[in-house]
Amino acid sequence: MSRIPYPEVDALSDDNKAFLEKLAPLNLFRMLSHAPHLLKPFVGLGTAFLQQGKLDPVTRECVILRVGYLSNAKYETTQHEAIGLAVGMDEELIAAVKTGPHADGLSHEQKLALTFTDHLVTHPHPSDGALKPVLKHFGTPLLEELVLLIGYYMMVCRFLETFGVEVEEGGPRGAEITRT
Repeated sequence: MSRIPYPEVDALSDDNKAFLEKLAPLNLFRMLSHAPHLLKPFVGLGTAFLQQGKLDPVTRECVILRVGYLSNAKYETTQHEAIGLAVGMDEELIAAVKTGPHADGLSHEQKLALTFTDHLVTHPHPSDGALKPVLKHFGTPLLEELVLLIGYYMMVCRFLETFGVEVEEGGPRGAEITRT
């Protein structure tokens, strides 16, 4: 059960109702509509990672899932396990991500990304030893995307866990962000 009630859709402004109706029916978006001035920018950045990001989609999902597992955020991992499967992950890769960056079954890139993710989640000022290998592999633009991705999903997980956002009835709907 959520820690605070989800807002009543009828109580939202017409603009916010219309925006919420364009989104997948996710409890995350419902809960965030308590702060409608933040909903659109929040969705915009998340959508940018998922639709315009330059990181390999499987590597991206490995990172998002790792942040979710490190945060013990069941909602996040449930949603992104479904997205991961949709972009080409399999159950073995998901299990490897859950285990950590030294697990068998991860590519070199995935190991680098997860090692950096583990470090950055616990160290807001990453060491040169943690930074140099990912900078060498990804280059500056993708490393910046990686850092922002990790930070965004840390924020998402903290939001989810603070408010006790529940997985939607019927299971994950994470593969669908906006409706067309």
